[in-house]
Amino acid sequence: MAVFRDRLRKRGLKPASQRDDVALTFFKLGRHISAEELYAEVKKVNPHAGQATIYRTLRLLKECELVHERYFSNGKGRYEIVNDKDPRHRFICDRCGRIIEFQNARLERIRFAVARELGVLLGRQKIELYGICPRCLKDERRHNPAIRLFQNPQTRRCAPAS
Repeated sequence: MAVFRDRLRKRGLKPASQRDDVALTFFKLGRHISAEELYAEVKKVNPHAGQATIYRTLRLLKECELVHERYFSNGKGRYEIVNDKDPRHRFICDRCGRIIEFQNARLERIRFAVARELGVLLGRQKIELYGICPRCLKDERRHNPAIRLFQNPQTRRCAPAS
């Protein structure tokens, strides 16, 4: 939060309580969130905050390079805290839009193996997996028990059969 205030000060912007409420709420949540979801969360803290304040604050957070805006399969913008030092991969549920971040050492090894094969120097990365999350899968199986699953011996978790 101090970094955000410092960057705003350098832009000649004065502190504003509603903007602080939006930024604090966003950083406390620490997850991917849409502007509409953030608005609902901020209203719990400050009922006087308006949607325009949410969008303006998110724009400022992006301009201050503290937030990335991402678009996934549903085309809806979601915001996340910038964290280039700790790259994460994402699983995005095609049904509910839930985003599950994860790290996987095997994927990291594969990335570097591919880079060696191509003779390139890796920079940024973006690995996104799409499918049905455990919650939606549970609902789906309730409505359609014929869905077959296989069990991955590495994770001992079930996944939809191809």
